[in-house]
Amino acid sequence: MNQINPNKLLKSKWTAIKPINKEKHFMVNEVEFDEEGNVLACTIEAVMSKRSMPIQWQELKDMRIWQQGWK
Repeated sequence: MNQINPNKLLKSKWTAIKPINKEKHFMVNEVEFDEEGNVLACTIEAVMSKRSMPIQWQELKDMRIWQQGWK
């Protein structure tokens, strides 16, 4: 399981284990917090196409789907 600090999500880099639409490298480009500091929404952006998509930030913890950093 990837260890993730929600406060350091923004601009973090991720590699998809199985490419999504032939895209493998992503960066978190938007994180929305509530008043208590909990993550409400998270958006990742494909590096090559600049295509953005919403994601549940907890999915990034699953090492079967995501690897931290660009590999």
